[in-house]
Amino acid sequence: MRSVVAAVLACALAGCASAASSGPSSGASPGDATLTVFAAASLTGVLDEVADGFEAAHPGVTVATTYAGSSDLAAQILEGAPADVLASADEETMAEVASLVDGAPTVFATNTLTLVVPEGNPARVTDLGDLADPDVVSVVCAPQVPCGAATAALAELEDVTLSPSSEEASVTGVLGKVASGQADAGVVYVTDVARAAGVEAVPIAGADAVVNRYPAAALTDAADPALAAALVAYLAGAEAQAVLADAGFGAT
Repeated sequence: MRSVVAAVLACALAGCASAASSGPSSGASPGDATLTVFAAASLTGVLDEVADGFEAAHPGVTVATTYAGSSDLAAQILEGAPADVLASADEETMAEVASLVDGAPTVFATNTLTLVVPEGNPARVTDLGDLADPDVVSVVCAPQVPCGAATAALAELEDVTLSPSSEEASVTGVLGKVASGQADAGVVYVTDVARAAGVEAVPIAGADAVVNRYPAAALTDAADPALAAALVAYLAGAEAQAVLADAGFGAT
């Protein structure tokens, strides 16, 4: 059974992620290995399913996933946190750890933004421009996070001045505040809405002008470089791509 290291809402709201040890555990048989993957919060759930398929194809391998905002994960890697693979929500974040990447990153998915509102849309939010209204309590990702950078770019394209009540460390934080009724609306990826109860999506006109590309890469300190590279290749393969498509991610 695959081990999930960190994916709880409370941790994501705080922008944290737990580091996990790579490599075989003490007393494991020679064929056993743990592959530690740091992944963007928006991959929560779907990457677990992809990891199940990878484990089935690689008996004895356990994929341990740690989810958080991509910028937080990159910072942890730069500080020496042990990880074998990074899967980020944009190419800019991957570039921040370029010196620790083994080979060229592989873009394996795309994603676009949507508004998310509490079920029933009590504030009657209809478009991105409504988030400029001071009477609408809105929440977005912080600008250093991929979803926040994309939100800022889209707002600029749409000539909208956002006035959020808070800026979160990941999309999970945005979802949490909207689902709990602390915010009338937020901006997340289209794939995020399905993984939160009590919310619904309001499409953003022109959102396809800002598309996030998700790269994955093996890291230079990977305990098993070949195994890390194999997972990156698997993400771009037919089985993983089918899982990602079912979750609403776009092809590259």
